Amino acid sequence: MTFAAAIFALAAAGLFTGAALYVSLVEHPARLGLADAPLLAQWKPSYKRGALIQAPLALIATALGLAPFFLGYDWRWLLGAVLMLANWPYTLLFIMPTNKRLLALAPEAPSPEFRPLIEAWGRLHAVRTLLGAAATLAYLWALLG
Repeated sequence: MTFAAAIFALAAAGLFTGAALYVSLVEHPARLGLADAPLLAQWKPSYKRGALIQAPLALIATALGLAPFFLGYDWRWLLGAVLMLANWPYTLLFIMPTNKRLLALAPEAPSPEFRPLIEAWGRLHAVRTLLGAAATLAYLWALLG
């Protein structure tokens, strides 16, 4: 059970990190090449779909990381779980206000604040990518250690 939970925790954290990395390094930089109206029109459905994947993956990776911790008491699993779970409060406190402002904008006529706001969103999202990567590395360290 411990080994299976460990493998699944690592897989879930890796999936979260891979999705976040794709958004940070590929999707978001590519959409920044668009004009404001198409950029916002693309970001809105992309954000909603991404949230449906990343939010549950963060919780699943957290729960699965806690299982080997409680079964073996290796603090590295707890570290990974805490790092993965940190995505939730970070998103709610720092990214959600930006998300709400972006979602409130009309795609056909974004305001002048739009471009700096969407660029800030990309930087904020990069922190989620780093949290996921750190959690994944902690899980890998625990698994191999």
